[in-house]
Amino acid sequence: MDLRLPPELETRLERAAAARDCDSTALATEAIARFLDYDEWFLREVEKGLAAANRGEFVEHEAIRALIESRYPG
Repeated sequence: MDLRLPPELETRLERAAAARDCDSTALATEAIARFLDYDEWFLREVEKGLAAANRGEFVEHEAIRALIESRYPG
């Protein structure tokens, strides 16, 4: 597979690879794998949330407010 990157993105990739002492192909492969892992996880979580909503399982507004205020007081 060939992947063509815009020049500015290729430069950033090469710079990041050099900082990690690896080649740009290895870093791009790792980045793509991480993105795909995250994307698959995110879609699974959305599906879980939709299934819960379809079952009528919702978090009440006040419970969310309390959670937010406990994490971010003031």
